[in-house]
Amino acid sequence: MGEFDNKEIQSFTLTDNKTGVSYDLPVIHGTTGPDVIDIRQLYSNTNCFTYDPGFTSTGSCESKITYIDGEAGILRYRGYPIDTLAENSDFMEVCYLLLYGDLPLSLEKQEFEFTISRHTMLHEQVNTFFRGFRRDAHPMAIVCGVVGALSAFYHDSTDINDPQHRMIASHRLLAKMPTIAALAYKYSIGQPFIYPRNDLKYAENFLYMMNATPCEEYEVNPVLARAMDRILILHADHEQNASTSTVRLAGSSGANPFACISAGIASLWGPAHGGANEAVLRMLKEIGSVERIPEFIQKAKDKDDPFRLMGFGHRVYKNFDPRATVLQQTCHEVLDELGVENEPLLDIAMRLEKVALEDSYFIEKKLYPNVDFYSGIIFRAMGIPTSLFTVIFAVARTVGWVAQWNEMIEDPSQKIGRPRQLYTGEGERGYIPLSKR
Repeated sequence: MGEFDNKEIQSFTLTDNKTGVSYDLPVIHGTTGPDVIDIRQLYSNTNCFTYDPGFTSTGSCESKITYIDGEAGILRYRGYPIDTLAENSDFMEVCYLLLYGDLPLSLEKQEFEFTISRHTMLHEQVNTFFRGFRRDAHPMAIVCGVVGALSAFYHDSTDINDPQHRMIASHRLLAKMPTIAALAYKYSIGQPFIYPRNDLKYAENFLYMMNATPCEEYEVNPVLARAMDRILILHADHEQNASTSTVRLAGSSGANPFACISAGIASLWGPAHGGANEAVLRMLKEIGSVERIPEFIQKAKDKDDPFRLMGFGHRVYKNFDPRATVLQQTCHEVLDELGVENEPLLDIAMRLEKVALEDSYFIEKKLYPNVDFYSGIIFRAMGIPTSLFTVIFAVARTVGWVAQWNEMIEDPSQKIGRPRQLYTGEGERGYIPLSKR
């Protein structure tokens, strides 16, 4: 990709206080967002590394896919604001945008949808592979294992240096993830596997495979399908987060795409990343009743109390989560459609939302309900078990992972990931034979 065009590259001067020697480090300007100090020559010039646990101040790559400004509450896919896409597009259109860089023309979208629909089935022997897991295995464990095993079934799309292989692998991963997720769910509850239907749209097909049985006809509720479609759009990509960085790091070694996406799923499984909406439900259960909300609000305000309200505020978004604004409306549409009544956890959630939007403490601290808060409520209302929450997140994020992986493979400046360290262990020590210790 190289450096950005039509931008004046200034320099950042670094002075060694011991020697008085100064070094000029180039400053690269992106399309928008903070400038970047290019430290690629820092070690060779100064014999020093930078120290940045969590890489919160380190840019590991150049990307044209997603832009986030947490202070301003901005999330854009390929330049398009997330709320605009969620309101006007469907998930397949957003997938095309993330993979190819532009919104599709009508015929392009039809051809793309046709291609994806023809890759939704799994190799029949994969179904046998599912049965190797214990019945009580967590669906994320199953999904992680099955996706990683796809490279054993689809040898014709593992050559990362072949653009055709990369395209086929990308389409297969995007198409098969809902099937794998639904089958993992069905296996965990002991129900028969439901095969995909090519006449249904992406989100409809996912809901159908999760909820249908061979016993009777199942009609997908259009309101619920639209809600699922929006959730998939809102979670499709989120810049260089932990799981995306994992996919890129695994991919930098030349690993096949199925292994890389499996690594991303493993990273997503962590409770600090993909498990946040599960934590929301656990918190609601801990609160227990609407009457106890004031008690827990006070606990949340007490800085000495370890209790934290899950689903409020965000590590990246310091103002508001732009995805939550979209999902708030969708959440209420789902609750109205299902006519959910006498559901204690949802009553608690709606009361908490009201408090957070009106209480001066939450407003001052900018602790607005985030996307995990609303998605957790929607899943609960739809009868989706908490064990499947992160699996659905993985289904949505697959297209982002694939887009980022493809971008990394095509970047001529990409190298194998190799972070450095600050060593604080023992210096060189002399070996003492066992008999003399």
